[in-house]
Amino acid sequence: MPPINLHLFSTPGKMDIGYIVEASRPYLENKDDPMVAFLPLASLYAERWLEVTKASFKNLGRVENINAELMSQKEIEAILRDCSVVYISGGNTFLLNHRLHASGIMPYLKKKIQSGLPLVGFSAGAMVCGPNILSSFDMNTVGTTFFDGLKAAPFNFSCHYPLDGHGQSMKDEWLRDYHFFNDNPILMMCDNAYVRIDGAKATLVRGEAYIWRKDEEKEKLEEGKLIKA
Repeated sequence: MPPINLHLFSTPGKMDIGYIVEASRPYLENKDDPMVAFLPLASLYAERWLEVTKASFKNLGRVENINAELMSQKEIEAILRDCSVVYISGGNTFLLNHRLHASGIMPYLKKKIQSGLPLVGFSAGAMVCGPNILSSFDMNTVGTTFFDGLKAAPFNFSCHYPLDGHGQSMKDEWLRDYHFFNDNPILMMCDNAYVRIDGAKATLVRGEAYIWRKDEEKEKLEEGKLIKA
């Protein structure tokens, strides 16, 4: 069975989705009719992302948009079955997770990701890859009761982690409560961070990120070094 294959970002690019396209490129190049399964389910305004995404992947792969409200579970699973890469964009993590669970596609998506289907995601699209989404700073405006993530990584994630010490201390106060009830580490990604997870190996490819293990001080990660859970 191929290993789990994740490319996770806090932000999608520099005023574009360039990080997403470049991470997806190896799975699309030199293939006959490669397809990107696009899940903009974290946004209430997914149409804003759709045209940008299609234009960005032009001449590289066709983009199939997944709408959890308007498409059947069978239709969505057919796209996930045939795609070369899954791209999950940002927005509200609770909304994303609610739509994945309520539509019934979460078990199939989890099976595909854990079987090696490449996933490229940013912000909410990264947050959903952990054991749960309880380290999200988003408001649970959808009122979801679904909190389990894809369990494709041993870390919970916190995206948009501030670069400055004052901002970090404020966010740390919030995140500290997570470890009162949960034992797994939190991986905090600043907006320039790119984390690659290949099977059991996690690496900070570039940017700034930290890991916070229960009952320990947070640790700043080094680029190119393996991240130990």
